[in-house]
Amino acid sequence: MCGIVGVLGQHEVGPILVEALKRLEYRGYDSAGIATVNGGRLDRRRAIGKLANLSDLLVHEPLAGKAGIGHTRWATHGAPTVANAHPHRAGKVAVVHNGIIENFRELRQELEAVGLIPETETDTETIVLLTRHYMDQGQDPRTAAASTLGRLKGAFALCFLFEGEDDLMIAARRGSPLAIGHGDGEMYVGSDAIALAPLTDRITYLEEGDRAEVTRAGVVIFDAAGRLANRAETRIEREATRVEKAGYKHFMAKEIAEQPVVIADALRHYLAQGGTALSLPEEIDFTGVDRISLVACGTAYYACSVAKYWFEQIAGLPVDVDIASEFRYREPPLSPTSWALFVSQSGETADTLAALRHAHEQVAKVVSVVNVATSSIARESDVALPSLAGVEVGVASTKAFTCQLTVLAVLALKAGVDRGRLDPGALARHLSSLASLPGLMNHALGLESEIATIAGQLSEAQDVLFLGRGPMFPLALEGALKLKEISYIHAEGYASGELKHGPIALIDSHVPVIVMAPRDGLFDKTVSNMQEVMARHGQVLLISDAGGIAEGGTGVWNSLTLPTADPFVAPILFALPAQMLAYHTAIAKGTDVDQPRNLAKSVTVE
Repeated sequence: MCGIVGVLGQHEVGPILVEALKRLEYRGYDSAGIATVNGGRLDRRRAIGKLANLSDLLVHEPLAGKAGIGHTRWATHGAPTVANAHPHRAGKVAVVHNGIIENFRELRQELEAVGLIPETETDTETIVLLTRHYMDQGQDPRTAAASTLGRLKGAFALCFLFEGEDDLMIAARRGSPLAIGHGDGEMYVGSDAIALAPLTDRITYLEEGDRAEVTRAGVVIFDAAGRLANRAETRIEREATRVEKAGYKHFMAKEIAEQPVVIADALRHYLAQGGTALSLPEEIDFTGVDRISLVACGTAYYACSVAKYWFEQIAGLPVDVDIASEFRYREPPLSPTSWALFVSQSGETADTLAALRHAHEQVAKVVSVVNVATSSIARESDVALPSLAGVEVGVASTKAFTCQLTVLAVLALKAGVDRGRLDPGALARHLSSLASLPGLMNHALGLESEIATIAGQLSEAQDVLFLGRGPMFPLALEGALKLKEISYIHAEGYASGELKHGPIALIDSHVPVIVMAPRDGLFDKTVSNMQEVMARHGQVLLISDAGGIAEGGTGVWNSLTLPTADPFVAPILFALPAQMLAYHTAIAKGTDVDQPRNLAKSVTVE
């Protein structure tokens, strides 16, 4: 959510800033801008909408300078307008900001009392006004920035630029991620390594509460207490941060197609001896654990909801699943014999990180499943397990979701072994099923043209229902989420058995109902619920295997035949048709698939 970039360079930074911001588009935004210092003079350009609008503006109104900051804004306080776009400026200071300043109203009143009147609706403007106030009192830029940071409450990643200072940026973070990049006589600031990858592979990640004074000679970092703090410089693999469509029309299409490969990579990482044994850190030992709390947001929450079935059925281990934004406020009774497991694609999800910190001192172990090994959630966990999906740019998660499921499935098997609930024969069967996944996924991807045809008809609907039982219930929720995220069609997911407890009132001949039903122990009950829909003229799309289609497919509007899979891995396989249905429905409607309206990839504010 929002993207920050800063450059102290040897060349004109305007084009560099815009190019770096393009690599942060996946985070979601509705306006963008840059500011530079040129010959000591601070100036800025801002535009609403896509970065192309900013680029067009810079053609007609160029912005020179070898020091600059840039930003893609996702609106929180104030509508997406030029006035509210970043960078914000007051006097000799400009700022870009990701996060929310919770006490901005009190600070605004204080500033208005001394004649500093806000011109925008944003909380961010308070930061530049406060810094200007301290500079007007005679403080130098470094001191003024530090004084300002000491007054702020809330979450932020910040980068300051000052008039008359073409070799200084101040960067700071509290709650939102920020990284410093090291170059040859150049220095950089970015929301993540992806933005900086073309510029450098040497990165320093700021820790919580850090303030960094950046010059072309290097960086000096102070911790939350104001003490000098040496933070490690790490090397990133540039190949791992490549952001390319590789011939696909959209990133989402590419990421759907990558799933057999990334799942195979994850299995190689977590399985040993040719896939016949588990390979997890020694700290992952479920002996004596009496309960697990699974906590996440959005798609990751649905991955946790599937995993609940696995942990409880395979390992006999009780599981609570919480939406991260509700976890702390529910005040769950945690115990020193329980674990808390947090799942996040970015590893920076604000609600999930806050939930992790709430749980840390109350449970025996905090484990995370994340896609970014250097993220805040990974660093603050006792054990961080990489999901190994690779860079995911499309806002609607696809390969990250199936990789999360794969890692959670492996953890459930380990829990079953540790708790004596899974004998060697049963473990071998489950591992064999996991090993079959890449091949099964390739088969499912072969249904794309058929799915595209169905999606063309689905795109005309105003409402769509998804149904599933057992682990397919969370898949129904995920399928509905995917469809509404990128096609803007209202969609809901329900447990099939709940249909007659209210939702069946929605059924008529204009409501497509997508039934996710592998031929497993719950198939007959799901088909019974499906018949209730068809009796009320609901248009059923049945997604099943060949046996399920043969037994229950009579009279349905349409069907999709997936390869037969072990029920253990079926939730992972069935994610693919749900993703492809959403993708092709969005294509048919002409929506922005990779950057749907109002959404952001990494939600770093609460």
